[in-house]
Amino acid sequence: MTAEQPQLSSGNHPVSVSQPVLHVCVTCRRGGPATAHPPGAQLLERLQTLLDAEQQAGATSAVQLRSVACLAACDQGCTAAIAMEGRWTWLLGHLGPEKADDLLAYARLYAASSKGTVMPSRRPASLANMVLGRVPALLYNEQEKP
Repeated sequence: MTAEQPQLSSGNHPVSVSQPVLHVCVTCRRGGPATAHPPGAQLLERLQTLLDAEQQAGATSAVQLRSVACLAACDQGCTAAIAMEGRWTWLLGHLGPEKADDLLAYARLYAASSKGTVMPSRRPASLANMVLGRVPALLYNEQEKP
């Protein structure tokens, strides 16, 4: 994908390749029982509220938000994945609506990094245990070794 070919979100809105995309699992329930409004959906709503407030104040958005049905890390609390062209993609867990401000601060640090790595010492303290895994920026760019 190039900058001339913007990716479309599920709502047919262009996604800028110059901003991270934060995929938030809206079915996450922190290991609790099923509810009509799971904590993952609450996290997404809180993030959107914060981004809307920033935009009303004249600031540019720190991240593009996308909802996903499942990130397959159900026993790790609310989960999200942050991705940006040319950078590592990170699977994040142990999240909740109360960590939305810190998650946006992390997204800004991620966007400013050259490879998508934010050292633990630079992350907000509430996100110390959030990293569940990372995926290379380009998958399958080398042949598999026998």
